[in-house]
Amino acid sequence: MNNRCRWLPVLLLAPLAVAARAQEIQRPPAAAQAVDVLHTVRQVPEACTRIEGRFTGQDDAPYDMRLVRLGAQCQPRAAWLDFAQVTPGQGGWKLNDRIRVPAAECPGQQALVEVWRRPVEQPLDRDGQGQLRVYLDEARKQAGAGRLAALPAYAARLEMEGRPCR
Repeated sequence: MNNRCRWLPVLLLAPLAVAARAQEIQRPPAAAQAVDVLHTVRQVPEACTRIEGRFTGQDDAPYDMRLVRLGAQCQPRAAWLDFAQVTPGQGGWKLNDRIRVPAAECPGQQALVEVWRRPVEQPLDRDGQGQLRVYLDEARKQAGAGRLAALPAYAARLEMEGRPCR
């Protein structure tokens, strides 16, 4: 096999790998954050959730990330799943956002939060007047029959980049 044929599979798969990792939202790195300062990494209003994070200053777990509900009155139109249940790039999962949060005390270290999204096609039926309406009795019957529409889903993954300064 000559050298040109050996590289052909790599060249054909390279665009697929780039497309699978391309994110839907492009943003610059966040502002540098100090140790023990709680900050919002990202809000997802349709899931009634915000991602909070903070640098801990500990070597074994330098960054702590958690999901926080926006409010008791918020009705989610999307679900959050544990990232262990997600297969990136498969099953409709798309890289939605990649957020880099640099450490203020250690410029070479940063937290990388990836938000993955699984969109769901939700057909909306219009009534005779052309309006989108949800009727409570019909919705209860559908729920009782187990015919609720699937919800879009989100999942987040945390990785650390760079070396600690200690």
